[in-house]
Amino acid sequence: MRICRTIASLRRALSAPIPGRGRVGFVPTMGFLHEGHLSLVRASRRENDLTVVSIFVNPSQFAPGEDLRRYPRDPRRDAAALRREGVDILFIPGDAEMYPKTFRTWVDVTELDDKLCGRTRPGHFRGVATVVLKLFHLVRPQRAYFGMKDAQQGLVIRQMIRDLDLSVRLRVLPIVRDADGLALSSRNVYLSAEERVAALALPKALRRARRLIEGGERDARALRAAMRAEISLQPLLAIDYIAVVRLDDLEETAQIEPGNTLVAVAVRAGRTRLIDNYLSGEIKC
Repeated sequence: MRICRTIASLRRALSAPIPGRGRVGFVPTMGFLHEGHLSLVRASRRENDLTVVSIFVNPSQFAPGEDLRRYPRDPRRDAAALRREGVDILFIPGDAEMYPKTFRTWVDVTELDDKLCGRTRPGHFRGVATVVLKLFHLVRPQRAYFGMKDAQQGLVIRQMIRDLDLSVRLRVLPIVRDADGLALSSRNVYLSAEERVAALALPKALRRARRLIEGGERDARALRAAMRAEISLQPLLAIDYIAVVRLDDLEETAQIEPGNTLVAVAVRAGRTRLIDNYLSGEIKC
């Protein structure tokens, strides 16, 4: 595995002749990798000739007061895991490499970036879209891989790909969960033992929502009430939002549309913000 820390070295690595390199798969991450990330790497390895992974804790997607400085990092462990998975190129740039002092250009995906997580994290998706577009430009992949846990992120990136006519296929793969059902997240390491137990209310609430939908429930208000009742049993959790939205535009819907519905939840457990979702439909581009 070749490790690149500068844009120049990444370009050299990508331009070097590699037998059968044809299709390039790309997995952008912020590091502190878990099985969710590695599932994306494995999919890329299956579906492409060359797999590139980036590790970059993107400062532009953190608001003031968020956890940029304490975000978990372990690049040595991450590199070892990626080497075992057969990754070809690992790109680990520094902040100044991605955002030099002269940087002035930003990407706004309007009408999707101010809903759900965007309501309480202004500027977050501008940072996401900007860094992803820059990484797409540098790596020039045929396929890019993201996890379903960050469903809004996937939808923002899908819109950007469509609007800017980018020649990359978006692959958004299923959430990977721990044995007890909690969605894997690098931020789970922040949770105390008690918060970790309380956080299981998220997958429980989403399983309840799924059963209701599969049982024929079409009233979004009833769905939200059932989920709120489940989560409210845990006093350590503070609800940020419980939303039932259309998958195509993230607008709240009164009537559930099978195949075009995202049920999403965000809570805080102490200082840790957790998100999870159930998707009735598919994100692809």
